Amino acid sequence: MDALSNSLAAADMAHTLHPNTNLRAHEENGPLVIARGEGIRVWDDRGKEYIEGLAGLWSVGAGFSQKRLAEAAYAQMLKLPYYHTFTSKANEPSIRLAETLAEITPEPLTRAFFTSSGSEANDTIVKMVWYRNNALGRPAKKTFLARNKAYHGITVASGSLTGLPVNHRDFDLPAIPVRHLTCPHFYRFGAAGEDEAAFTRRLLAELEAVIAEEGADTIAAFIGEPLMAAGGVMPPPAGYWEGVERICRANDILLVADEVICGFGRLGTPFGCQKYGFTPDIMTLSKQITSSYMPLAAVMISDHVYGPIADNSARVGVFGHGFTASGHPVATAVALENLAIMREEDWTGNAARLEAPFQAGLRAFADHPLVGEARGDGLIGALELVADKATKRPFETPGAMGRLASAIGHDEGLIFRAIGDQLALCPPMIVTDDDVAEIMTRMGRTLERLTDAAKADGLI
Repeated sequence: MDALSNSLAAADMAHTLHPNTNLRAHEENGPLVIARGEGIRVWDDRGKEYIEGLAGLWSVGAGFSQKRLAEAAYAQMLKLPYYHTFTSKANEPSIRLAETLAEITPEPLTRAFFTSSGSEANDTIVKMVWYRNNALGRPAKKTFLARNKAYHGITVASGSLTGLPVNHRDFDLPAIPVRHLTCPHFYRFGAAGEDEAAFTRRLLAELEAVIAEEGADTIAAFIGEPLMAAGGVMPPPAGYWEGVERICRANDILLVADEVICGFGRLGTPFGCQKYGFTPDIMTLSKQITSSYMPLAAVMISDHVYGPIADNSARVGVFGHGFTASGHPVATAVALENLAIMREEDWTGNAARLEAPFQAGLRAFADHPLVGEARGDGLIGALELVADKATKRPFETPGAMGRLASAIGHDEGLIFRAIGDQLALCPPMIVTDDDVAEIMTRMGRTLERLTDAAKADGLI
């Protein structure tokens, strides 16, 4: 095993360019090679067991090694392993999935466009909205509104919508017209003496001011994650989304819900927009749509959005957009089986039932001297580490404490995501009460060791 592990690590270090990685550090330290998974656990190539506390990348709802998904993929590969959906071609799994998504997503979403990733889906939304406004004779209505610390993907357009500096720096992004508004995280961005209600009013006033400054006739859409996840797990303040929807409707601005992480029950409701009480014109879906067993994403649109796009395709002769894998029959067949399992096992109900113990477990760490805030909704949460609890002062070297905590977590058999100095958890949707308790036990052991380790490393 050691020889194989060393061989795999050496090959990876020599030949793989990893996403979201310090590449020079990787050349020195090498990878964690995951060899197999079962349920909520994975094992590395040396046989060490971990609870996958982030469900892979916020996405393996069904857990690992769900045989029904493998069988669905195999059966479809034997029947029709690939076909495209260009020029009116179709296949049964993609048709059935579009029909199913129209049934389970909120009204008025009726039509699906398939891609292979959330990044491609949000890129598609930008192009769709631009195409639609050109069709309506509104060529100036092209600017998107997003938020600082948002994550919407990593392609040129979706990466521009993303509001994280590390995803912009030296990539020449943003490369499309986008305005990033204040991150709706009260703990970090609330002003001195401001309560949450006042914070919400300030954010909505900012939105109205930006619309007035830019001109509503130049703003195409507002895009947001119902709960901001990859930027640090930040639930919105009360009243925020209702206010955003009201302002968008008053100014003829489309509202896009990026449900790539929040969708399919993660927050204890079928979709995140339902948790926070707003209705989108467009919705982005991915990750848990197949539990990431196959790459797939969907853009759901209303008839209000679809009509001008369809009319324009008739005028110019074609809707000139699509991907080789749009509506891939194997990916959509796996999605159909995944959604069937989701209904049978009631993932949404499980998240709603376990929200209280999961969130209580996280909040029990709020008294730890290094934890500034414990937060989350449903089965997603985070601990924000700070140098000073009273002032919320961050550490002098951002991210170093998070990396140290992640390494200790691995040693304790818990994989979570260190987003800078924020420790994010988002376990598979199949977790049980006992699983939640064990996740919190392992996180507790990680925090118990963190202070001494940080002192030894000179971080505190």
